[in-house]
Amino acid sequence: MNKKFGLGKGLSALIPEEDNENSDELTDKSATMIPLNNIKANESQPRRYFDNDKINELSESIKNHGIIQPLILKKENDNYTIIAGERRWRAAKQLMLKEVPAIVMDIDDKEILEISLIENIQREDLNAIEEAQAYERLLHEFSLTQEKLSERIGKSRTAISNTIRLLNLDKRVQSYIIEGVLSEGHGRAILALGDKDKQYEVAQKAIDESLSVRDVEKLIKAYLNKIDKIEEKGNEEVLKPYYKDIQEQLQDYFGTKVNINSKKNKGKIEIEYYSEEDLQRILEIINI
Repeated sequence: MNKKFGLGKGLSALIPEEDNENSDELTDKSATMIPLNNIKANESQPRRYFDNDKINELSESIKNHGIIQPLILKKENDNYTIIAGERRWRAAKQLMLKEVPAIVMDIDDKEILEISLIENIQREDLNAIEEAQAYERLLHEFSLTQEKLSERIGKSRTAISNTIRLLNLDKRVQSYIIEGVLSEGHGRAILALGDKDKQYEVAQKAIDESLSVRDVEKLIKAYLNKIDKIEEKGNEEVLKPYYKDIQEQLQDYFGTKVNINSKKNKGKIEIEYYSEEDLQRILEIINI
């Protein structure tokens, strides 16, 4: 007789509203034991960085208590692809287990990606950059609005927008956040700098000197004030605090990058979009 395992609050919340009539059936499904060698990772898994120490801790927990929550898999010929539970799978491989409890779901590749993205976000298994990339994929690949995404994952639209903005950081700075060398707070502070090389320079200084987020904010403020004073000499123009605040509000409102180019009380506002669907989403916001 198969032992029953619960899917947990996170995964049950992934079932779309229109499919709620099937959610009880899914939750009541029994887990079966699947050979570990027949399971492969999901190539579209949004999580790229796995902390080896945490995998070791999970392995020790599984060794003592077993796998309490089953993996979620999709059957493909004689093998299975992981929809949810890659950390448990990695820990089980480390323990050289022969089989693991799993629930097999019959869903298409698009649904696999969506479930994997949202499941990781809900469980807070992603670092800030992976979370930002997951939001961006959900918005663009699944034509979700920020309002709908907010409802699906239980986070405010502002929080989603602010996280996505981290993708404007230099790739080297993003790597530091992924590796946990810099915090998300450091990243948000560094976003005040438009120049990618300067972002990296400040990030490196923050690491070398163990600067707090507040220290980084002070450092950047001093730098921007210095630039502002020599603006008339032809150096890079920096937005005044008033325009910068408006720019940030517009970015939160539209959920995308917004640039305000201002000079001598005139200028232009640029709103970026990344696909036809994204353009339509922005047009809907401004009722066009």
